[in-house]
Amino acid sequence: MRSSNPVFSREGSFTREPGYAGFGTTAQAGGQYGNNPYAGTPCAQQPQGPLTDEQLYEMYNGPSAGPAATGRMTLDDVVARTAMTLLTLVAAGAVAWFALPFENFGFAIGASLVAMVVGLVVSFKRSVSPPLILLYAALEGFALGAVTHAFNTLFEGIAIQAVLGTAAVFAAMLFAYKSGRIRVTARYQRIGIAIAMGFVLLMVVNMIAMAFGADLGLRSGPLGIVVGLIGIGLGAFFLSLDFAAIEEAIAQGAPQKEAWRAAFGLTLSLVWIYVEMLRLIAILRGDD
Repeated sequence: MRSSNPVFSREGSFTREPGYAGFGTTAQAGGQYGNNPYAGTPCAQQPQGPLTDEQLYEMYNGPSAGPAATGRMTLDDVVARTAMTLLTLVAAGAVAWFALPFENFGFAIGASLVAMVVGLVVSFKRSVSPPLILLYAALEGFALGAVTHAFNTLFEGIAIQAVLGTAAVFAAMLFAYKSGRIRVTARYQRIGIAIAMGFVLLMVVNMIAMAFGADLGLRSGPLGIVVGLIGIGLGAFFLSLDFAAIEEAIAQGAPQKEAWRAAFGLTLSLVWIYVEMLRLIAILRGDD
């Protein structure tokens, strides 16, 4: 089943490369050794005549090649790349936290806009680019670090609360997905994407209204709390799409480099949840 996540739905995403893992065309398979599929293997290199018992044992009892040996993506690959991406994000956020005055959002806004452009390039780029993914993480982390510093100055301790809240949502969604309580079906995806599109459109309208001095009240008061909860719920929905896409990619034997695409998708979802969590906690604490 193809994911509706724009990061994972690009043509060529999480698929075998031509001729990958022995499933290429006949012409590709015979490129180096003619039409003999066994040429170049230990079997073809054996001398003529019957094989010895030791040779037979090595042929039939040796360890089979695993995903790592064949260049396929594994869950460990996804975890490692995601850790690298998130560490880059956190490190850049720490730089912004300590280097920028909390009331100066100029650099943060600039970094956020550039991060958005880089993120779009990564999302719609057919081939995976680890440097671009890490660049996105650094820019997004820089912007989030400055914003978080400002929020934490107004509401002491809100940063750690938002981090713990984001981690709790991730853990809950992972448990719900692995236990089968959430199934990523086609209907589930259609409903979730429709709600997400409506939410984004509403936020764009709210931003335009605020630019002209109007306030729709979507980020304050009881309505702001409801909007914040919906935003976090959508972030959790995106995580479920990520989990399903990663699981399917591993099952299909996607190339190892696709682990970077998975890491990028998970980072996008976690950033979404963190931002919405930060806003929601600020509204709740502001109303105290």
